[in-house]
Amino acid sequence: MRNLWRRLLGGGRQPRGAEPDRRNVPRHVAIIMDGNGRWAKQRGLPRVAGHHTGMQTVKRIVACANELGVQVLTLYAFSTENWKRPADEVDFLMKLPQEFFPIMMDELVEKNVQVRMMGIREGLPAHTLRTVEAAIERTKNNTGMILNFALNYGSRTEMVHAARELGRRIQRGELDPEQIDEDMFASCLYTYDLPDPDLMIRTSGEIRVSNFMLWQMAYSEFWFTERYWPEFTEEHFREAIAQYQRRARRYGGI
Repeated sequence: MRNLWRRLLGGGRQPRGAEPDRRNVPRHVAIIMDGNGRWAKQRGLPRVAGHHTGMQTVKRIVACANELGVQVLTLYAFSTENWKRPADEVDFLMKLPQEFFPIMMDELVEKNVQVRMMGIREGLPAHTLRTVEAAIERTKNNTGMILNFALNYGSRTEMVHAARELGRRIQRGELDPEQIDEDMFASCLYTYDLPDPDLMIRTSGEIRVSNFMLWQMAYSEFWFTERYWPEFTEEHFREAIAQYQRRARRYGGI
């Protein structure tokens, strides 16, 4: 049990300065960026200060992932459950894209990064959606790393939408239910053209996946750290990848 815990809670155990093997970098890294509010509370600051500082972490980790050769970086920015938070905090979170993209866009274009979003567009404030879609449009022809924001996203909702799409095809007579297999179901998910995450990172010490990419992470490696997202650094990101590289991925085999 102790070894399992060490394997899951990997933060801080890699020697400082260790560099991941560039030949075995995970293609797709997914991150649950958790702990902004608690980080702020510990410092006597409002929760929104943690979200603002967390945005600076996003900038650093995006640059680090791109430099290491990660092909897809998915960031859990706002879940379908996050609407339950206080209205002023939600309003602040919905305005962050308007601050983030203008200061990052030139660098994203220069680094050939393509911005994407997965989640439910309906219900998002118009100003948030305009900002995100403008970033998507400006970077749509970039061929480098995909920066995929999970915004107003919930994995169960995503799978329900996939089931409904398959049901509609059956109703139209386009599909026999016996033809449905895992590949067909996956083709109806938001990530239909992306590889499944090789590595999932969660900050703040919480050890759960919180309705995030449940289908896609069936065989992902998990790495948890007690560091809050605003204090998560490039060194911690490299630690996570180095830990991933020491694991044997058997996919149910020997």
